[in-house]
Amino acid sequence: MRLSGRKSSPFTPVWTRRQRVALLALIGANVVAFVTQFFIDSYQAGMVREYLGLSDVGVRSAYAWQFLTAVFLHAGVWHFAANMLVLYLVGRDVETIVGQRHFLLLYFSGAFAGELGHLLLMPSQTVLYGGSGGVIAVLFAYATILPEIEFNAPPLVLLPLRLKAKHIAYATVVVAAALLMFDRFGTVTHSVYLGGCAAGWLYAHLLGFGRPSFVQRALRQRRTAAERYRAMTPEEFIAEQIDPLLDKISRAGMQSLTRGERRTLAKAREKLTEHSAAH
Repeated sequence: MRLSGRKSSPFTPVWTRRQRVALLALIGANVVAFVTQFFIDSYQAGMVREYLGLSDVGVRSAYAWQFLTAVFLHAGVWHFAANMLVLYLVGRDVETIVGQRHFLLLYFSGAFAGELGHLLLMPSQTVLYGGSGGVIAVLFAYATILPEIEFNAPPLVLLPLRLKAKHIAYATVVVAAALLMFDRFGTVTHSVYLGGCAAGWLYAHLLGFGRPSFVQRALRQRRTAAERYRAMTPEEFIAEQIDPLLDKISRAGMQSLTRGERRTLAKAREKLTEHSAAH
């Protein structure tokens, strides 16, 4: 039965559910990497930590491959399972919204930003297993794109909690900052969180999602003011901007003008010069 009542045509495209190619490819790559890591650790203990995990020692020794291998390393089965679960749950929507190419770029920008954060914020003797960097970036981008989406608490939690995506993002930042202060030695996984959060937030904003940041608002206000200044005639500019300054000078003297007000006087001279040159 066809609800529309229209007959099908050989030219009518067949509707199919959009495939999550990038998401499934990333999960598959992580599975392969985790199995490989398990076998290497089983047969050559310490090799993963020394040669594949990202460390300041490795960077100084020109082990450039660590920037790639550390992206897929996990500290254990539970760390791996939690990352893949979060990646799948939020990655489905994020990939659908931003597309496959941007989804991959988001994931790896978060992974590499997390690695840079580790190198900048952690002691040189720590080793990073950075499998969470890309996942955190996807999670934070999700919270930026869909901040009001609510999540129910897991079945094992007895309290009926309903958390919004933006609240989960805020909690992630707080936890990341706390872990950076209190867990700073040995093999770590949490030092990618802040870099991943920053990359996810920035990438979502570059794609046009989320509320404008204070920098974007300031730039927009400055652009609006500049356009308004160009559109004003000299008479309008003098009446609106200069006459109040002249009244202030007559009351309190030239020294009472602020730096911004002195710039306004300079703009008046430029405005009059441009007007006389045009005529």
